Amino acid sequence: MTTTTEDAPARVSPADLYAARRERYAAERAAADQGRNLSANLTVAAFFLALIASLLPVFGLPRWLWIVAALAFVAFVALFAVQARRDAAYRRADLLCQLAAEGEARLRRDWLALPLRDATPAPEGHPYAADLDLMGHGSLLHLLGGTGTLLGLARLREWMLSPASPDEIGERQAAVSELAGAVDLRWELAQAGRQSELSAVGLERFLAWAEGEPWLRRRPALVWASRLLPLALVALAILQVTGVVHSPWWILALLGNLVVQFLGGKAVEERIDAVSDRRATFLPWREMAGITGGHAFTAPRLARLRGVLRDEAPTAMEGLGALQRILSAVDFRLSWLFAIVQVATLYTFHVLWLLEGWRTRYGARARIWADTLTELDALSALAALRFENPAWALPEITPLASSLVSGEDLGHPLLAPEVCVGNAVTVGPPGTFLLVTGSNMSGKSTLLRALGVNIVLAQLGGPVCATALRLPPVTLATSMRVRDSLTEGVSYYMAELYRLRLVMDEMTAASTAGDRLPVFLLDEMLHGTNTSERQIAARRVLRHLTQLGATGVVSTHDLTLAASPEMDAISQKSHFSEHFTRGENGPVMRFDYRLLPGLATSSNALTLMEIVGLPGEGGNSP
Repeated sequence: MTTTTEDAPARVSPADLYAARRERYAAERAAADQGRNLSANLTVAAFFLALIASLLPVFGLPRWLWIVAALAFVAFVALFAVQARRDAAYRRADLLCQLAAEGEARLRRDWLALPLRDATPAPEGHPYAADLDLMGHGSLLHLLGGTGTLLGLARLREWMLSPASPDEIGERQAAVSELAGAVDLRWELAQAGRQSELSAVGLERFLAWAEGEPWLRRRPALVWASRLLPLALVALAILQVTGVVHSPWWILALLGNLVVQFLGGKAVEERIDAVSDRRATFLPWREMAGITGGHAFTAPRLARLRGVLRDEAPTAMEGLGALQRILSAVDFRLSWLFAIVQVATLYTFHVLWLLEGWRTRYGARARIWADTLTELDALSALAALRFENPAWALPEITPLASSLVSGEDLGHPLLAPEVCVGNAVTVGPPGTFLLVTGSNMSGKSTLLRALGVNIVLAQLGGPVCATALRLPPVTLATSMRVRDSLTEGVSYYMAELYRLRLVMDEMTAASTAGDRLPVFLLDEMLHGTNTSERQIAARRVLRHLTQLGATGVVSTHDLTLAASPEMDAISQKSHFSEHFTRGENGPVMRFDYRLLPGLATSSNALTLMEIVGLPGEGGNSP
């Protein structure tokens, strides 16, 4: 893949940029680490100085030491704040350094060095996800794992499994093109998002709380008791200390607090826990919203997303900032003083009141903000793919009437650029199929997967591993990695038949709907049975698919599959070949992975046997 597209992002070497940033942020991380360690030591020293200086006058030393203690305590608070800022600077530099290293690994397609942030396998029964390596290690989702949030990655997964409409694709392409060049913006969004590990399950739990009904505010007796009893306790305690009253009437208020805590404390804690245990995962949203709101976009989709966060009242910055302040108060529950304060003030009741107030004002917007930031995160990952592969093109989505899928220099997106070989491929018109023949390891299966993954990328709204790709809206179904099942008592041949039935159903549904081109990819059909029956069965399947108006690609070793006049009339034929040389140590085989017209003219099964030491063409035993 060497040809660049005219609309590729501004020329910046991704490899050079990532290497420079990795070194820069590694240096910043080291400096921040040194600074935060110094701050931590000084903070501890200030605390003990304040403690010692406050105690010494009790033992007869000068009282001016209390001034020293006060100054030391002020220094302690200031140093604690400095340490918090340096901790944040360290985390930021560390995340940015990780992003640079991940970018380098993506460029190399170094899957072992690239974190697999979502290991969820492809859904069972999906018409193409497992065959095309869309999920799991070394997959398309693995390649797109540079999102900031796990929610952004989950959104990409959804998009892969359900192709977008042409209008939606066009809007995403414009957004991806703009974001591809906005490297700093994408990195700031990603590092903010990486501070959140909120999963889809966690998000739904939060949204269920945000959109739910209040609990405490519907119990006015508890509300007023939680307010008046602590006030009475404090007032009565002050009156006793000042000598106004001589009996400990405050104990009655304290007992009242305990009764209120017994009646409602557990329920209050549970409702606070529904949101507070994910505090660290929500707070990065505020930073992401602020970064987005501060950037001007020209792409319509991006401008709308920005408007949702910044222009629609109440704004995301306002709402998320308010949530941040309330949840900061929730953290006091971790203090060793909390039990005392809770008994005296019913602290959690007041926190829940504030949270329910937030829910009343902002809860209905929470899902909108989450959806907006998630979509922006997913688009940013597609934009990173665009930036890192400037030779890739944005596909052209053609009208359905064009009925052709046509790619130029089309390669497999998951292969490293130095080994990826592109080919010109045309599939269609409906009622025909491309028959690809060739020997073992020559590239047939890779071609089918390359075409399939690029179709998925095209209908995601992302770039494709090709210098050009034109296609109408497509319904895709594949049969490539068929497995038998010992536990279910399904033979390999029966598993193939079940898979072909799924392909047939998908193509039938697409043909009936009439809004997408049905495209099938079939790799080595029905080789779980004998040759004569396989040919008859395969021809019947292909006849039915083409009569539905579908088109696709079929790979096979069987050169006689298209020998019948009917199959010959509806198939275009291409093949891969290999080159042999024979040296002192036996045969050497090379592949150029170039697609050639016509049927294959050679095979290599016996030669491969000889290469691995089995009796081959020479008939010699290992």
